[in-house]
Amino acid sequence: MKLDRLLGILTILLQNNRVTAPDLAHKFEVNRRTIGRDVDALCRAGIPIVTHQGAGGGISIADGYKLDKSVLTKDELSGIIAALKGIGSVTNESWTERILDKLHAGSDTVVSMTAPIIIDLATYYKGQLTEKIELLKRAIQDRRVVTFDYYYEKGESSRSIQPYYVVFQWSSWYVFGFCLTRQDWRLFKLTRLWNLAVSDEEYTPQAIPPERQNRDMHFTDDIKLKALFDVSVRYRLIEAYGLDSYTETEDGLVFEFDFTNRDFLISWLLGFGGNVKVLAPSDIAEGVKAAARDILGCYSE
Repeated sequence: MKLDRLLGILTILLQNNRVTAPDLAHKFEVNRRTIGRDVDALCRAGIPIVTHQGAGGGISIADGYKLDKSVLTKDELSGIIAALKGIGSVTNESWTERILDKLHAGSDTVVSMTAPIIIDLATYYKGQLTEKIELLKRAIQDRRVVTFDYYYEKGESSRSIQPYYVVFQWSSWYVFGFCLTRQDWRLFKLTRLWNLAVSDEEYTPQAIPPERQNRDMHFTDDIKLKALFDVSVRYRLIEAYGLDSYTETEDGLVFEFDFTNRDFLISWLLGFGGNVKVLAPSDIAEGVKAAARDILGCYSE
């Protein structure tokens, strides 16, 4: 966007004694004529820009015009940098790098780029994830319907949705929108979503019902698990659900927690092998036993 580029040019000029038009054109991926128009626009806005001709020439801000960086503290800037690097882990766009350059440019760097917090939001399939996020972002901005194939516990289905936002929550990426296939508001996990395409069909945004604005409501915790774990897997319970997620008894660790997805819960319990026994509910215990019998059958043939 032109406004973003103007602000970027202004920031670079404030933090450098002199820059050339070709350097600015390269950094912002535009031609020199566009940079010239941008400089004229900044001058009309009252910014005292001076152009120097000949060898060693370039563009600069008149003496006495300085950027006051005291508006943000060091901790605040560190937080901004960590967030920008996190977004940069799932995007191919260069604007995050440009913003980081702006914060880091000049000899009087306000904060180290080696931040104490590193946020990596990418998955193993980073390439596909980045492409999906970019397509969804464009569809949301242009108000276009998207189509995709979705894989979940009940099988596979083709969906068409009006996308409203992309969200990172519960350690995964999701897209929230109005599903035209089901005529309801839905949340779709990006790693289960494939063959994504932006259609030519436009949509008029509608108000999201208040009860749908709470993303947690899409996951109802209606399975109340009670299980006895061996003390040898204590670290796994702490890692997944915290230090106070169990009660230690003479028989082992009594774990009580509410779950949403039955298939996920059974798979999770099977991962503990003989180090867990389901106490309740009975249908989950039966599900674990049935799955264990199926596994044994695979190796008994």
